[in-house]
Amino acid sequence: MNIRRSLNCLNLFDKCLWMVSVLVVTGSFLLSKNYNWLTLLASLVGVSALIFLAKGNVMGQILTVVFSILYGIVSYQYCYYGEMITYLGMTLPTAVAAIVSWMRNPFSDTEVKVSHMNIRKFLCLVAFTFFVTVFFYYVLKYLGTNNLYVSTVSVITSFLASGLMVLRSPYYAIAYSANDIVLIVLWILASMDNISYLPMVFCFVMFFMNDLYGFYSWNNMKKRQSINGMQD
Repeated sequence: MNIRRSLNCLNLFDKCLWMVSVLVVTGSFLLSKNYNWLTLLASLVGVSALIFLAKGNVMGQILTVVFSILYGIVSYQYCYYGEMITYLGMTLPTAVAAIVSWMRNPFSDTEVKVSHMNIRKFLCLVAFTFFVTVFFYYVLKYLGTNNLYVSTVSVITSFLASGLMVLRSPYYAIAYSANDIVLIVLWILASMDNISYLPMVFCFVMFFMNDLYGFYSWNNMKKRQSINGMQD
C-alpha cells in the first residue's frame, strides 16, 4: 500500500473536510477537561479512515482495523460491551475481508471497483443481519450492557454497513450514517456520566458528515466507472 499515492488521491475538499474533522474532535477533547487520550486517538484515526473510505481507497480499511481496536478498548472502559464486541468481533474482521476484496478488485492504483447490489445479495445480507442481531442481543443482555436496546440497534446498522462495504456498494455509507446517529445517542448518554467521553460524541458527528460525503463520492465513482465500463 503506497501511502503517498493514497494521500495524492485526496482533493482540496477532502483535505479540508479531514482538517475540519480533526479540529472539531480535538477541540471537543480539550473542552472536556477530563482527558482520556485514547478517545482522542480513536477519534482521530476514525475520521482519517472515513476520508480514505470515501475515495474508495484501501487505506481507509487499514485505518478501520486500527480504529476498531482502539474503539473496542474505549467501549470496554464504559461497559458498552455491544460496541466492543461489534467492532472487535465484526467490524475488524470485515474490514480485513474488505481489504482483500478491494485489493482484488481495483479500478486504479488508488480506487476500488464499485459493485452493483442485486436482490440475491441484499436478501442474504438481511438474513445474516437478522440472525446476528438476535444472537448479539442475548449476548449483550447476559453481559449487562449499558443502554442495551440502543446497542442492539447499533449492531444492526454496523453489520449492514460492514457487509455492504465488503460488497463494495455505495450504500455502505447510508448504513454507516444510520449507525452514526445511534452512536451519537450512545455517547451522549455516556458523556452525561463522564465528560471525558465527549470527544466520542463529536467523533461520530463528524463520522455522520463524512459518511454523507462518502455516499456522494461513491455515486460519482459509480458513474465514472460505468462510463469506462469497469463496474461489476
